[in-house]
Amino acid sequence: MDNLDWNQLKAFLQTAQTGSLSAAARTLGLTQPTLSRQVAAIEQQMGVTLFERVGKAMVLTSTGLDLLEYARAMGSAAEALGLAASGRSQAVAGVVSVSASDSVAAYLLPPILRQLRVQEPGIVVEVIASNAFSDLLRREADIAIRHVKPEQPDLIARLAREAQACFYASAAWVQAHGHPRTGEDAQRAGFVGSDRNGRYLAFLRQFGLHLSEDNFTCYADQTVSHWALVCQGMGIGATLDEIAAQSPHMVRVLDDVPPVRFPFWLASHRELRTSRRIRIVYDALAEGLSGHR
Repeated sequence: MDNLDWNQLKAFLQTAQTGSLSAAARTLGLTQPTLSRQVAAIEQQMGVTLFERVGKAMVLTSTGLDLLEYARAMGSAAEALGLAASGRSQAVAGVVSVSASDSVAAYLLPPILRQLRVQEPGIVVEVIASNAFSDLLRREADIAIRHVKPEQPDLIARLAREAQACFYASAAWVQAHGHPRTGEDAQRAGFVGSDRNGRYLAFLRQFGLHLSEDNFTCYADQTVSHWALVCQGMGIGATLDEIAAQSPHMVRVLDDVPPVRFPFWLASHRELRTSRRIRIVYDALAEGLSGHR
């Protein structure tokens, strides 16, 4: 281990990040057989198995996941060394991946990232629309925005704010069907559903909305599609107040029903402590999300 080859380490890092030998080879400007030999060489030198082949994909083993953090830290240190040597130690550049639900990715992130681009033009943000924490644990994302606090000990979490969602319908729908204000009114109204297995129905019933499947006019399991159907007058749906404010001709309904409240958590892996560009994006997201009141 005293003579670890930096080219082999880069081969490991790129294969882990892309999940593919061919993609990693293209990134590094190598042939796939050359990259494959470098990955095999670092596994042999370390005496461990870092990847398993799953179809055409290269999936990190549990050992590979454990070592990835240290390899990334070495990569960041080498990058910082190169910047310092060239007199650009204050420059911040590179890609930071951010995972968020589809509605947050579509409506809340763009203005935050636009401002970040002005402040840090060297940072490129990759937005991943996903609801799973696995993207962090498997290092498919650097930062995740979630509505539940992560319990995994390897993740760093920060509460950005408490959010509020209310029920809305289009002005055309209200004109055609009236303005329902109470839970009793809701029983005679149409709603846009999220699933057909009863979970969304059970969620609505927690707010005193004693509905049945007959109340649903259509279904959409993605929140952006769900909101688009509400905007088109297909029925009532819940969304964040700031998302509703971006959509013209939307009316808050069920005024007497309590709002849906939930947290915005920012989560990242431990590289947050060593990577300046990840920390900059993390802080920008925390500030931007807390600014939505």
